[in-house]
Amino acid sequence: IKSYSKGQYRKALSEFMEARTDSPDNSEISYYLGLCNVKLGMNEEALVYLEQTVTGSSNLLFIYQSRMILAFLYSLTGRYKLAEFEISKLLESGYTSPQVFSAAAYIAYSQGFTGESVDYLKKALDLDQENANALNSIGYIMAEEDIDAAAAVDYCTRAVKKMPENPAYLDSLGWAYYKAGNIAEARRYLKLAVEKAGDNKLIRQHLNRVVKDSV
Repeated sequence: IKSYSKGQYRKALSEFMEARTDSPDNSEISYYLGLCNVKLGMNEEALVYLEQTVTGSSNLLFIYQSRMILAFLYSLTGRYKLAEFEISKLLESGYTSPQVFSAAAYIAYSQGFTGESVDYLKKALDLDQENANALNSIGYIMAEEDIDAAAAVDYCTRAVKKMPENPAYLDSLGWAYYKAGNIAEARRYLKLAVEKAGDNKLIRQHLNRVVKDSV
C-alpha cells in the first residue's frame, strides 16, 4: 500500500501478487491489484480483480469504489449494459454522489441518451453545485447538442473558475461561446485549451472550426 501511495504501481503490483500467493482469499489485496492494473493501463486484468472485490469483499467502501471503476472501464470498451448494471447497483444500495450521477450521465450520453444524461448531471449538481466535472459535462452537452448555449456558457464558466488550467474545461467553454455566437471568446479559450492539451484532436478540431467560421 505504501508503494501504491508513492505512485510505484508496478512495484506495488508485484508486492500485492506475492502477498496474494500467501493469502489468496484476501479481498483487500484483490482491490489493490485492480487499482494497480488500472494505473498501469491493464484494464482487462483490472476488471478481473475488481469483480472479485465486488463479489468477495465485506468492505462497503471497496465494493462501491470497485463498482465505480468497473462502470467506467466497461463504458470505455462499449460494454454499456455491464456499466449500467454497476451504476444501478450503486444507486439501489443508496450510494449516491456527484461522481455516481456523473458516471451514469457519461454512460447515458455515450449511448445517445442526451436527456437522460442531462438529468443525471442535474442530480449531481443538486448534491454539489460547484462540482467542476458535472458543471463542465452539462455545459458541454448543452453546447454540443444545441440545447441552451447561454446556459452552457454559464456552466462551463463556473467549471473553468474551479479548474482554470484544465484543457478539457477550457475547450468546453470555448465551444460553448462558439455555439452562443461569441467568436472572439471562443477563439480565446480554445487557443488556451490547445496550448495546454497539445495534440488533442477534438480540441484542435473545435479551434479549426471557429477559425474557419471567423474568416
